[in-house]
Amino acid sequence: MGLDKKIVLASGNKGKVREFVKMFTDLGLDIVPQTELGVGDVAETGTTFVENAIIKARYAAQITGMPAIADDSGIEVDYLNGVPGIYSARYSTLDDSFKGSGESVDANNNLKLLDALKDVEDEALRTARYQCILVYMRHAADPTPIICQAAWEGIIMREQVGDNGFGYDPLFWVPEYKMSSAQLDPEIKNGMSHRGKALRLLHDELTRLYQ
Repeated sequence: MGLDKKIVLASGNKGKVREFVKMFTDLGLDIVPQTELGVGDVAETGTTFVENAIIKARYAAQITGMPAIADDSGIEVDYLNGVPGIYSARYSTLDDSFKGSGESVDANNNLKLLDALKDVEDEALRTARYQCILVYMRHAADPTPIICQAAWEGIIMREQVGDNGFGYDPLFWVPEYKMSSAQLDPEIKNGMSHRGKALRLLHDELTRLYQ
């Protein structure tokens, strides 16, 4: 029996949905966000990106009975031993020690990271990378899910620059282009970003499965 070409994406993020749909159109795959199928969020109780991506994919597959794709991503700062890592999206809300003044969680996350590195002057000590893990599961009990991982190396800046990105993009210096991720043209960013690279790896894997 062939694999179901209707795949649930364990996300409701519209930008992410567009990105996935575009990537897999040539394979004839129908990528459906979990929000359209009545699937809510599941607690991300893992301690790694891989664990959390598997948790999300398994939950979506279990609820829908369909194959599922999930991702987990974030930024690792070497000086902070990989923090914020899996907690990147809620870094500033983890405890009460940081009193943010930004207008959003993203803004406060950036402010907290700047504060954590305020005494680190040496650029060589401010290295960081975005990580993206993509998981594809044929069904909820899939014992061998496809796991694709990609990273994007950069440096944490001392101030926020640029308006095109989101998350930590205004702080993420891209040495190749001598600008922040939030200043990059979207097409250039997609070509070199952690998610873009992971998506292309997953595309190669699904090509082998579906063609």
